[in-house]
Amino acid sequence: MKNIVSLAVFIFMFSITIMSQPWLQNDAIFNPSGIPSLPFSQPRFGDLDADGDADLIIGNINEASLFMENIGTPTSPSFVIGENIFSGISSLDAEIGVCYDIDNDGDLDFIAGGYTGLNLFINTGTVNQPVFEKVENFFSGLTVGASPVPDLADVDGDGDADMVVGLSESGLVKLYSNIGTPTEAEFSENEFIEIGDVGLYSYPAFCDLDADLDKDLVVGRDGHGFIYYENTGDIYVGQWEPDPLMFDGIGNDSYWNSPGIVDLNGDETFDLIFGTASGPLNYYINTGTPSAPAWQVNTTLFGGVIDVGGASNPYMYDYDRDGDMDMFTGSQLGDIKYFENTGTPSGPAWEENSSAFTSLKHSIYSAVAIGDVNGDNLADAIVGDLSGHLYYHRNTGIGFTLESEALQSIALGGWSSPRLVDYDQDGDQDIVVGNEAGAINYIENQGTATSPAWVLISGFFPGIDPGSNAVPALVDLDFDEDLDMLCGNLWGDVSYYENQNGSWVENSFIMDGIETDQNTAPAFADLDDDGDPDLILGQYNGTFSYYENRNIITSVPHNDPYQSKHPASVYPNPVTSKATVKYHLKAISDVTIHIIGPTGASVFLQQFDNLSPGNHTFQWDAESVKPGVYYILILGTEKQETLKVLKAN
Repeated sequence: MKNIVSLAVFIFMFSITIMSQPWLQNDAIFNPSGIPSLPFSQPRFGDLDADGDADLIIGNINEASLFMENIGTPTSPSFVIGENIFSGISSLDAEIGVCYDIDNDGDLDFIAGGYTGLNLFINTGTVNQPVFEKVENFFSGLTVGASPVPDLADVDGDGDADMVVGLSESGLVKLYSNIGTPTEAEFSENEFIEIGDVGLYSYPAFCDLDADLDKDLVVGRDGHGFIYYENTGDIYVGQWEPDPLMFDGIGNDSYWNSPGIVDLNGDETFDLIFGTASGPLNYYINTGTPSAPAWQVNTTLFGGVIDVGGASNPYMYDYDRDGDMDMFTGSQLGDIKYFENTGTPSGPAWEENSSAFTSLKHSIYSAVAIGDVNGDNLADAIVGDLSGHLYYHRNTGIGFTLESEALQSIALGGWSSPRLVDYDQDGDQDIVVGNEAGAINYIENQGTATSPAWVLISGFFPGIDPGSNAVPALVDLDFDEDLDMLCGNLWGDVSYYENQNGSWVENSFIMDGIETDQNTAPAFADLDDDGDPDLILGQYNGTFSYYENRNIITSVPHNDPYQSKHPASVYPNPVTSKATVKYHLKAISDVTIHIIGPTGASVFLQQFDNLSPGNHTFQWDAESVKPGVYYILILGTEKQETLKVLKAN
């Protein structure tokens, strides 16, 4: 009986311990607007809850369209993630969608473009609680290809919805006249005109930008800027002429600019909100008149999100010595970026100031560690990248000098992600670094605090295998005066290894509740100044997540029965040459890999027989295929999985 009581007490205390270890996600630390940065973002607007203001729909290439409810007013918008009203719509059907009452029944329907072409989703709900139901083959007679971009408006004054469509592969903008009625729309490939050709991936949006009562067009594209087509005709017979000056200078630093045009602040002029390949939304207020627009950037409503474009890899260090933690990060393109903390130790705010670190770039997929390695009170840099090499850049006080001989003998095979730490507690800076093979390497400083001499010590971390593209973060998470280790990897897993008197014991309970993404890169810093380390995660899409450590625990059992889910993934994405596909099998299976190209044609088909349970990888050579969106179908697992990958030039 005593043993039973003791067991019950243990279970009770253990439950309290687990519940007392919440990692509270608060991504507003790196994104104060709360508007997520989604790759190849495409913002569009519609009053989907019938409260008189414009709600936001963000299309993208990774997932279904995201609905963001405007909880502000028609003159002062404020957006939060709303109900998942697009949950029943496949991302294959809707990379981009617009709201329009196409059947004239008083509520907004959803007209979308995706890999499967154009699709209509009729609203079978109500004006303020939409429910979308797909109408099969509604646009089947139209030649628009994969991933078309639609918008609707009455351009000929007959009271029904006409449709403009931007094509992805040709960049052509086609205007289809509605040959049906206001309640039963109908479109034909025999009834269209060509507005123009903007190159590749055209993104058109209707608006009356010159206040002459007819519909003009703003068209984004995969290149820089926008093309404005002014309707010089009238409300019955349109004539669209390009005007190169309307958006001169806007969107010149971004690609795949996709515009949403709406009067967002209620001043009776149209404003410009556009998404990009990298994800953050850009907002330009129209400070002109209804007939003569003038543009002024606004960074408050959608601004503030930190997005380095891809493969963020954070490292926290008080570089400016003002008592709070600044952030450095590598990136997919290899740039080293610095974000100064202009806030306080308990309330960070970030301002990019990367110009002093341009010389640290070597190759793509970079990582950086910052610290004084030569005892001159200046913060030096150790840089890793896709090559697997490490580079020591000495801070001279006026810049950085590459000390090429310091680490030249160390090559880790790829994807080197270094961290500086005095691991052996001898007063100098050692290096702990992950690599592509999933190994954690220890490079001991066998020199001094003023004259480093680094030596690779093989097999120093036995039992630690976090997986491909390992990124370590060292921290005393259990306050036992030794360093523990958290590792991220290519597939978005995080593995925590507790240091128990020099032995590394994996403990998955500690990170329970942490949501990760592809190429997870962890770092620790006390960003709320409460005395314990909080968690910062970089990821493949280039953004950052923050988890506040609410209550550190010191020990939990290690017989973890939990098994994480293993969704399929593809890396890199976009791909230029070779892509690696990873998938997980729960049982012995026959698996078919089927890859479908932008035109719907099969470009690869292969079956693998009797594969064992566990993780599997497959490498696709995409070097010879043309640019565009490809779909990788994995058939034969417990359920079919579909991955979307963009082949870039």
